[in-house]
Amino acid sequence: MKVGVLGGGAWGSALAHVARTAGHEVHVWSRGRPLEPLQEAQGLILAVPAQGVREVLTGLKSIVTNVNKSLLPLIISAKGIEQGSGLFMNEVVAEVLPQAEPMVLSGPSFAADVMRGLPTAVVMAANSIADARTWAAALSLAHFRIYASDDVKGVEIGGALKNVLAIACGISDGRGLGDSARAALTTRGFAELTRFAAKLGANPDTLMGLSGLGDLLLTCSSRQSRNYSFGHALGEGKSVAAALAQSRGVVEGAATVKIAQALARQHGVDMPIVDAVHAIVDEGAAPEQEIARLLSRPLGPEIRQG
Repeated sequence: MKVGVLGGGAWGSALAHVARTAGHEVHVWSRGRPLEPLQEAQGLILAVPAQGVREVLTGLKSIVTNVNKSLLPLIISAKGIEQGSGLFMNEVVAEVLPQAEPMVLSGPSFAADVMRGLPTAVVMAANSIADARTWAAALSLAHFRIYASDDVKGVEIGGALKNVLAIACGISDGRGLGDSARAALTTRGFAELTRFAAKLGANPDTLMGLSGLGDLLLTCSSRQSRNYSFGHALGEGKSVAAALAQSRGVVEGAATVKIAQALARQHGVDMPIVDAVHAIVDEGAAPEQEIARLLSRPLGPEIRQG
């Protein structure tokens, strides 16, 4: 097939490499280049930062002409929530480009590992499990396994929120709080993630998979993660501006945490770790202050009923 990849960064390049290796004709678009070469694409992979998705989709309007044909498959690999609207990426696609069928590709994967051909497993979600399976099969390789899901919202929630929780773990390690603290943060963060997903109508079981627990485990413990590294810099005492400046690329969790915290409040979901990251990143709170607040919370049952 002819596959277009929107985004020439590390992850876009990695996914273009996957598509070419799978035997497809691939055209990569990056900012400043014309979009017209994508007109003949039979599927598009969206690999731009979450906060830039709306702008890129708006540009696509003029070249996506199959309004009265089958929907154009558009595979979203951006992980985040739009700041201004509070929409997840599939919702932005539905609003801006109704000619497209939004799918989501997510899971524990670093671009460098994919480019090196190291074993990686991710998940492809679509509203139709048949469509998810079709595109999972089309892009899977021996070392890049793609599983199928029909829970688009659940897969997107896992991808977006794990970035925020990775910042928390980075802060903990930057403060030298130890492996036990990181394990506790990861586990309690996962509890927040599943509560949030259930409240927003996703299948909680989805969060037990690659796009939830799998991605969380990876990004909460590796310096390859820009979100973890950003948090680590904050824990070492750097300002938010300085930590962002030293990042190798976009820190999606820093852009997502404010709207994630607002959505949690709106839906009545208790997310104290997300609250703490929001206070540090968006309100200038000191990491020590938020760590002390988390440690002073009342004790309760580990597993909440209902």
